[in-house]
Amino acid sequence: MAAAKIKKGDKVVVLSGKDKGKTGEVVKSLPKDDKVVVSGVNIAVRHKKPTQGDPQGGLVRAEAPLHVSKVAHVTADGKATRVRFETRDGKKVRVAVKTGEVING
Repeated sequence: MAAAKIKKGDKVVVLSGKDKGKTGEVVKSLPKDDKVVVSGVNIAVRHKKPTQGDPQGGLVRAEAPLHVSKVAHVTADGKATRVRFETRDGKKVRVAVKTGEVING
């Protein structure tokens, strides 16, 4: 399996779909499914019946996973960039292709 180019805590922008152009932070990474959950993006609405635990029921809004190919890392100036791996000082690090800056994590 390849190393993850987008990880939990990264700032990303959505490249395609109904939420195109929205930015957010990766809340959860699902590497086995090649998906990520981004805060405030791809909100799914579910209808929940009232139960003993939740007597109110109603509409529940939650963030649904996006495919990792639909998001890109955001640089400091707010633009989308691809990510590559380089070896610096004997360590494998993630580097933004546009700016060359090292990405934390």
